[in-house]
Formats: sequence, C-alpha cells, structure tokens
Amino acid sequence: MTTPRPSILVVDDEVLSLDTLARILDEEFDVHTAPSAAAALRCLEHDYIQAVISDQRMPEMSGVEFLARVRERWPDVVRLIVSGYTDADDLIDGINRAGIYQFITKPWHPDQLLLSVRNACRLHQLQRENEVLALEMRITTPTLEQRMERRRAQLKRNFRLDTISRTPASPLNQVCDQLAQVAPYDVPVLLTGESGTGKELFARALHYNSPRADKPFVAENCAALADDILESELFGHERGAFTGAVNARIGLFEQADGGTIFLDEIGEVSAAFQVKLLRVLQEGEVRPVGSNRRRRVDVRVVAATNRDLYRERRVGRFREDLYYRLAGLCLHLPPLRDRRVDIPLIARAILKELVETLGKGCRGITDEAMAGLQAYDWPGNVRELRNEVQRMLIMAPGDLLGVELLDPRLLRGAVRRDQDRTGAEAPGATPAPPPVPGGLKEQVEALEERLLRAALDRHGWNKSHAAESLGLSRVGLRNKLERYGLVPKTDA
Repeated sequence: MTTPRPSILVVDDEVLSLDTLARILDEEFDVHTAPSAAAALRCLEHDYIQAVISDQRMPEMSGVEFLARVRERWPDVVRLIVSGYTDADDLIDGINRAGIYQFITKPWHPDQLLLSVRNACRLHQLQRENEVLALEMRITTPTLEQRMERRRAQLKRNFRLDTISRTPASPLNQVCDQLAQVAPYDVPVLLTGESGTGKELFARALHYNSPRADKPFVAENCAALADDILESELFGHERGAFTGAVNARIGLFEQADGGTIFLDEIGEVSAAFQVKLLRVLQEGEVRPVGSNRRRRVDVRVVAATNRDLYRERRVGRFREDLYYRLAGLCLHLPPLRDRRVDIPLIARAILKELVETLGKGCRGITDEAMAGLQAYDWPGNVRELRNEVQRMLIMAPGDLLGVELLDPRLLRGAVRRDQDRTGAEAPGATPAPPPVPGGLKEQVEALEERLLRAALDRHGWNKSHAAESLGLSRVGLRNKLERYGLVPKTDA
C-alpha cells in the first residue's frame, strides 16, 4: 500500500515564482497552487492541506495577514513565509500574528526549501499524533481505572477464604477462621508449615481480606538471594552504590507502602541481615544502599518459614527480638497428609485449572485413582499433588484419569504407609493383609478396601463419620462397602 504524499499549498502572485516553487516541491509533495490569498482561502476550505508556503508581498494582503487568517481558521496547518526582506519587525510581526513556523529568505536554495517543507509536514504529523494520543488518554484513563478496579475486585474474589479448597471436616477450617479474625487488624503474622502447604496463598488471602486490600502486595523469597542482593531488593539502592548499580532502584518495602510485604523463607536469612531487617521493622524506615536518607514506609509484614523458628530462637540461630517482631500472631498450615479429606477437592480444582491452561479435555479422575492419591503421604504437599495431576493429564490417552496413570512410587509409598499404620493399631484393629498380586489397578483396589475398613474401625462403623473422614457421601461409602463386601452382617 502506497503512503499518500503530504499535501501543501503554495501561494504567490507572481506566476513564474509560483511555477518554480511548485516544480521543485512536486517531487515529494502533493502541491496545490494559488495566485492570490483569496484563491488560497478557497483551496483551504475544500482541500486537506498540511502546510502553506506564502510569499510576503502580495497585492491584496501581505503574507503575514493571510497566514494570520489561516491561523484563525485552520490552526493545525503549518505556516511558512517566503520573503526577500529580513527586517526584525517583520519577523516579530509574523511570529506574533501568524504563528509563522519558518521564514524562507530569497534567494532560496532548492535543498534548503525541501528540507524546510519536509520539517513542516513532519511537524503537522506529530501534532496530529499528539492530539490523537491526548484524546486517547482522555478516553482510556477512565477505562484503565475501571480495568484496574475490576482486577482488584477479581483478586479479592480469588483470595476469599471461602474459595480455599477444603471440606467441612478439614483441619484447615480452624486456620481459615483464625485468619479471618486477624486479617482486619494491622499486626504482623508468621505463617509456618512445610514447603508446598500454600503459605503464599494464605499470605495473599490475609492481604485481600484486610483494609490494605486496595494497596500493593509484594513478595520476596529470602532464601534465594545473597545478603547484599536481598538488601538491595528489599530496601532499594542509589545509582552507583555498587558495581552494576547503573540506575537507582526503589526497594520492595517502598513499593509495598500502604500495603503488605510477604517475606517467604524468613528462617533462611543470615544473622547479619536479621539485624538490618529488625531495624527496619522497629523504626518503620528504610535506608537504600548508598544513601544517607531514610524513607518512612507503612507496610504490614507477613513472614513464612518451614523451620521451627521458636526452637531456632531458643538455640540462638534466630534473633529473639526479630522473632517477636514477626510473630505478632502465628498460623500453622497443616501438611496435606494431615488433611487427606481435602485431597479429592483439591485434585479436582487443580485438574479444572490445568484443563483450561493446557487446553486438554478431561472428564475427571476415577475413584480408584483418587483413592491412590488419598493414600499417599505427599511430602511435597499441594505442589507435589499439582505436579502429579498435571503429569496424569498430559499422559492420559483418553479423557479420564485412571489408576494406571498413577506414578508407581505413589502406590509403593501408600502401601508402605498403610502397612506401617495398620501394624501399629490397637488390639482388635484390622491387620495388614499380605501383598496383593496383580497389576496396579488390583493393588489400588486392595489399598482402597483397607482404607475403608480402617476408617470404619476407627469410627466404630459409624458410616456418617467414616464417610466424612474419607471425603465421601454416605451413599458413595455404601456403594463402596457393597462393592468390596464390607457391609456388616447386621446392617444398621
């Protein structure tokens, strides 16, 4: 597609001069000509003109008078004047009255003339682009604000406590209740628990259920960085503070001003850095690396660790004063093995998310496969469960995740745990049966049968309690009992 040439108007009462100007400019521009100011005004009324080049001395009106009228009616048109006189008063008059972009003195050189007109047309284009951008900004500013507001609202919905996957019998309910109680109060919170239990998820839930929800939430993994880099990340640095600091940087504490900062793996920081962090928490001020000026910050600190910081404090590996600065309130997140009742709900939520992300259809997970997932101890907790569901979805030949897709190590670990647990039961409990021959499906079914029997033994064959502990409905439990022949002789 050919780009249209800039359109210009040349005005001169001398025909020879008009023809000469038009002939030179016609190589690059769409040239309109007018032998008088009146003819030029009529041309401007009908044609789209980007720049006007007018002679100064004309019989009807001077070039300055003509261009002053152009300025009044078509202010976007760039105005140039050609004159053989360079009187200072003429220059001032032209600038004040007509807003002349450039004076072109006679005799002019063709190259200089072309350059002046090129620049004039470029100026016109930039003015139009600036007007469009200004209009877009006026239109889009409310749109951007609305979009940001919608995103904030979406984040608040995503991190509502009732969206955290758990069953009515989950041990996590107590943690959520405690979090709901502490969220409105501006106190530091320490989250403890094994890796993969969802500490960052709960930190975000704490933020988005607090009065600071409309302010920033920033996170940093303190175990991933050396002390000097961590100091720069959290507190910022000035330009030239160290090798490679080519620009000043605002630290995460300042970025989170008014909001929440999440310090993950806080138990891994060195003793030297603990002192620097303690000073910031005590004084509410940060001092960027290389600066002598302190900056006030208002942040809520949520820290997390998989260590026992209370014990680390007692043996001297973590500063006692820093511990009490961070642990205004402690919340412990139970590992997945302590809330097996939640595994079906979590696994289905993960599967739904992965189906949307990977674009691969799936109807769900079979009961046998779900029993295998529930029986495993999950040392990597929810993160490991997510990896397993993802692997099963990717490797599935059909649209249903069956027991044959389970990683064999899950089954081996589940059987070993079940045999160890059953062997340690009180007298009268169901003994561990010998290993089951056959393939993976048969072994998982045998494991499911043992899990069902053990749950019923623990609850004195109360089906409602056993079903709740297994994450099943009473009807679902009854179907499984009939399937494995576990219905008592005198059924209640």
